[in-house]
Amino acid sequence: MLTLDARRSMIATILLGVGMMAAIDEIVFHQILAWHHFFDWSTPAFGLFSDGLLHSAELILFVLGFFMFADLRARQVLDLTHAWAGFFFGLGGFQLFDGIVDHKLLGLHQIRYVDNLLPYDLAWNGFGILLLVIGFVLSRRSRE
Repeated sequence: MLTLDARRSMIATILLGVGMMAAIDEIVFHQILAWHHFFDWSTPAFGLFSDGLLHSAELILFVLGFFMFADLRARQVLDLTHAWAGFFFGLGGFQLFDGIVDHKLLGLHQIRYVDNLLPYDLAWNGFGILLLVIGFVLSRRSRE
């Protein structure tokens, strides 16, 4: 009888979640809406270059997570509940890290350059917290 690998299932999908949320951020907010670049302290050309670096990093994380996930499935040791928890931890972790560290502590960029940032910050970070709570609930449920 195979034992499900909860730890690796969660790690693989944390990577997938981080890669997915970074991709959503980069595609929607950086490219489609053009609200900001990853690094807004310089020229528009450097901002676009920094978006390319972010995109490269998200792809590396996503591919790494995908291969870990595929390996777990192939060996039939994927723990789906831990995998879903990890995915939401990755989504929310990226969102909250970006909102607090990149936006506020480092000031690399803001969500949007408007006079009143508070609604944007609350929505951005609140959504990250919601995703983390979903991950936590799924994680707790997997221990029952």
